[in-house]
Amino acid sequence: MVRLTADLIWKSPHFFNAIKERELDLRGNKIAVIENLGATEDQFDTIDLSDNEIVKLENVPYLNRLGTMLINNNRITRINPNIGELLPKLHTLVLTNNRIVNLVEIDPLASLPKLQFLSLLDNNITKKANYRLYVINKLKSLRVLDFKKVKNKERLEAKNLFASKEVAEEIQRTPAKTFSPGETPNVSEATEEQQTPKVVAPTPEQIIAIKAAIVNSQTLEEVARLEKT
Repeated sequence: MVRLTADLIWKSPHFFNAIKERELDLRGNKIAVIENLGATEDQFDTIDLSDNEIVKLENVPYLNRLGTMLINNNRITRINPNIGELLPKLHTLVLTNNRIVNLVEIDPLASLPKLQFLSLLDNNITKKANYRLYVINKLKSLRVLDFKKVKNKERLEAKNLFASKEVAEEIQRTPAKTFSPGETPNVSEATEEQQTPKVVAPTPEQIIAIKAAIVNSQTLEEVARLEKT
């Protein structure tokens, strides 16, 4: 396990990415805890924490500039309920291949006022009934979920489904499962994970390119092509 120190932040690669955003590359360092991001001095549009061992999306300082966080291929199970107050301009969050299980575990993301692009691919939450509709209903500003544009038809369907008090209460009764570092997974869960083919997530560079292309696409043909990418 490697600590995310100010020294590591200062020595890590930083550059202008494919869409001309200033990016800090912290991927692949075996980081388990987010800390010391204040050392970035809020100088980055994108922070890439992919391919680490992070369990909780928390302990983030106030970063007014940050627009994109790439945290795919980690172990995230929980999200800071006050994340929206700390990242007011975050519009893109990639959480592909983490350990988010229950629908209510994404509720804190509703506090992000500008969140438009979210990926939860390869998390067990995506296997829950009405997963996509729940996320769309909860995150009103979302435009793209799991690399597919949110359609007006889906927004209406989500609104009608979750207008039911019984449905909302049933979801709230579902316990939010948490994990601790080093915890041994349930045998049945481990077996299911082994049997379920892994989704090959796009690289960070592909994520940024696809995000820009989907958001800027104009025709139905363009959208259909990008959704199959």
